Amino acid sequence: MQTAEGIRLVSRRNQLLRRAVKNYELYFFVLPAVTYFFIFCYLPMFGVQIAFKDFKPNVGIWGSQWVGLKHFRRIMTLPSFPQIVRNTLLLSVYSLAVGFPVPILLALSINEMRSSKVRRSVQTISYAPYFISTIVLVSLIEIFCNESYGMLNAIQRLLGAQTIPFLTKQRYFRGMYVLSGVWQSAGWSTIVYLSALTSIDPELHESAMIDGASRLQRILHINMSCILPTMSLLFILQVGGLMSIGFEKVYLMQKSVNLEVSEVISTYVYKQGLLQMQYSFSSAVGLFNSVVNCTLLVITNSIAKALDGNSLF
Repeated sequence: MQTAEGIRLVSRRNQLLRRAVKNYELYFFVLPAVTYFFIFCYLPMFGVQIAFKDFKPNVGIWGSQWVGLKHFRRIMTLPSFPQIVRNTLLLSVYSLAVGFPVPILLALSINEMRSSKVRRSVQTISYAPYFISTIVLVSLIEIFCNESYGMLNAIQRLLGAQTIPFLTKQRYFRGMYVLSGVWQSAGWSTIVYLSALTSIDPELHESAMIDGASRLQRILHINMSCILPTMSLLFILQVGGLMSIGFEKVYLMQKSVNLEVSEVISTYVYKQGLLQMQYSFSSAVGLFNSVVNCTLLVITNSIAKALDGNSLF
């Protein structure tokens, strides 16, 4: 004889089944995305175990010898690894500190523009750099910043000032990386905030204007308050990927003279794993990177949930 709890579980299961049958078009709609993530994100997780083995391609994953935490101990004793982690964190933190508020300010500015033509023009111009490929972006950086023929140094010479070796001095690498990234992605990132701003009830602004609120006060107390949940979620996601610096751009900007500040975890994994064929060691480095990202995500999510109740989970 079924218990009351068992009956409730069966009833809930039947309800879910009926709902799935009723909305089968929606499930077919998300099926390609689910299939993509399953094939390219979840199935490859099977190979994570090579971080705990001395992987040899000729014997495969199962045939390789299990060595436990050997590669992780090697990571911790590697003289250059603290510098690599430091470079990764600095680039990520600088990108977050500069790149996170810029789309918010840009979205608020676009939202306050009264002319629809000007608003559309600004949106188009700010979105355009996002569609430039990484290799073209790095080529533009070299064209603008080259000490011999770069535009920035040409302006310096016209002003009678000394040229600046942007591409050959370590101290300029992080600035070029962060600012070029903000220029490329800021316009595209405003889409989410503009969508949140369009959902604000106009009556809120009308009521505030009747009460004598200035435009700045309405931006701060209405617009900012309404997009705060969106800001919290995007901030959590960005902090969760703090250790995941994009490989292509850093690798293309790397030179022998700036390697001390430009070597990050992703480029190090590429060099060790593919160029030197140390597959197990590079997998251990990548797994370490993922664990740190996951930890940061959980911590940031918990803090955001405690502060304002907005969280991913």
